[in-house]
Amino acid sequence: MYRFLLTRQWVILALLALVLIPTMVELGFWQLHRHQHKVAQNALISRNLDAAPVPVDRLTSPGHTVPREDYWRTVTATGTFDTAHEVVVRRRTSDDDRIGVHVLTPLRLTGGGTVLVNRGWVPAAASQSAFPDVPAAPAGRVTVTGRLKADETSGSSGIKDLKGLPDRQVMLINSAQQSALLGRPVFGGYIEQTAPVPSDGSPEQIAAPDDGSIGPHMAYAVQWWLFAAAVPVGYVVLVRREKRDRAEAAAKEAAGAAGEPVGAPA
Repeated sequence: MYRFLLTRQWVILALLALVLIPTMVELGFWQLHRHQHKVAQNALISRNLDAAPVPVDRLTSPGHTVPREDYWRTVTATGTFDTAHEVVVRRRTSDDDRIGVHVLTPLRLTGGGTVLVNRGWVPAAASQSAFPDVPAAPAGRVTVTGRLKADETSGSSGIKDLKGLPDRQVMLINSAQQSALLGRPVFGGYIEQTAPVPSDGSPEQIAAPDDGSIGPHMAYAVQWWLFAAAVPVGYVVLVRREKRDRAEAAAKEAAGAAGEPVGAPA
């Protein structure tokens, strides 16, 4: 009765089911791992944002790679802005998704050394080759407070580091690149400024990272596992339906051969 399972189409269907089940299970675990990563990242963001501010030189130094556990730590830095070497970072969006640039200004620290400060977002110039209108940084000695961030690379950010850009324009915030341009050591990573807040609101400061949303990854994981469970159930349903249809067809054929309608009284 089940010999039809050895036919070409049913063998292919069985093989397809055997491929789909582990694939869907694996996709479910992939979504689960993404959920777990998001939860862990939210916990890290919350913990570091709530931590007491520390001087920037306690967490980084020239050539230092900011480790993940220090991302978004609140740091302070005192010094004077080096506006002569200020650059803008292209293709950055504001909180309401307008395209513009980030203003990156070196800060010469009072105790020695230089750290990069992302002062925030401003609109791009009308021409891509022109330098945008950037509000002046505070003159004299200033204490900056902000979130410590790691250097950007093409691999970590997904941003292509274009060459041949106009003067004082870059694609990535990278301390090693800026150190080469400045001709002096620069602390690894950079500060995403949160204070002092510009009196006129420009540059527009960057919003704090989201530490509350976990996304739909867990729901997607459950969906994939339900799909995986549905495959063998569906296969069994199809097999039983095929068996029934074949049995009915055989009964009709036998009744036709006997010259009497199927279901006729004996």
